Amino acid sequence: MKRVFVAGGTGFVGGHLLRALVKRGFEVRALVRSRTKVARLPEGARAVLGDPLRPGPWQEEAAACEIAINLTGASIFRRWNEEYKRLLRDSRVLSTRFLVESLPPGAVLVNASAIGYYGDTGEEEVDEDHPPGEDFLARLCKEWEETAFSGEARGLRVAVGRIGVVLGCDGGALLQMLPAFRLGLGGPIGDGRQWFSWIHVEDLVEALIFLAEKPEARGPFNLVAPEAVRQKEFARLLGRILRRPAFLPTPSFVLRLLFGEVARVLTASCRVRPRRLLELGFRFRYPRLREALEDLLRKE
Repeated sequence: MKRVFVAGGTGFVGGHLLRALVKRGFEVRALVRSRTKVARLPEGARAVLGDPLRPGPWQEEAAACEIAINLTGASIFRRWNEEYKRLLRDSRVLSTRFLVESLPPGAVLVNASAIGYYGDTGEEEVDEDHPPGEDFLARLCKEWEETAFSGEARGLRVAVGRIGVVLGCDGGALLQMLPAFRLGLGGPIGDGRQWFSWIHVEDLVEALIFLAEKPEARGPFNLVAPEAVRQKEFARLLGRILRRPAFLPTPSFVLRLLFGEVARVLTASCRVRPRRLLELGFRFRYPRLREALEDLLRKE
């Protein structure tokens, strides 16, 4: 039975991951900041108390595991100021640095990143060989990944997952959108022509475990579904499944007023292809958006 150390396991994606790992028979150790969060863990996952942004006894628990999966990171979907930008960086870079320092040679690290690495790429389809963008989020992702890959010099096998918009019925972007769409007030963001790269939460969890178990999985991997869609197509399809109109756009200037610099992230176009994941033989359960949305809304 392999031991897996999970950082960021009490969040939306982390909760799904922990349940899947326990079901698969892994011995799971989940890092939690406080005792109040222990109740969020599924039965079978053992809590390890500690702060991922600071070294501490939790690192000894990580050192005893063959696999580490790191999903730690403060939400980007808040208005940014300089203080919050520091938190965005520290929650990703410091947590990764301290985890890398904890793991023994021969261990596996699967570390989160984001497709924000590429910046706004317009109409171009990009895969893992595309260079990073130049905005704040792209620079942050680049530093985050470099910190994870520093583990290779320590003898770790490192795989980094550049994660797209995660769709789930119990968290993430879809849960935030549903109230407006159910009222018939949903619609595209901006002009709706920007590309939207997404992944069903179940496929994301399976991809993370796949990378952890696949010996040849090294380097960056785009964790997105094969079918990217334009933002207006996403809104149209969601409205059709809900049997509600979905034509009211959210103008870009409104997003700038509400979110400031984050509006650039919301209106960016990034058409991402999971080339390396497909080449390794990963099979998506939900490769098309309609199938993914129908499944999630059926469970909601």
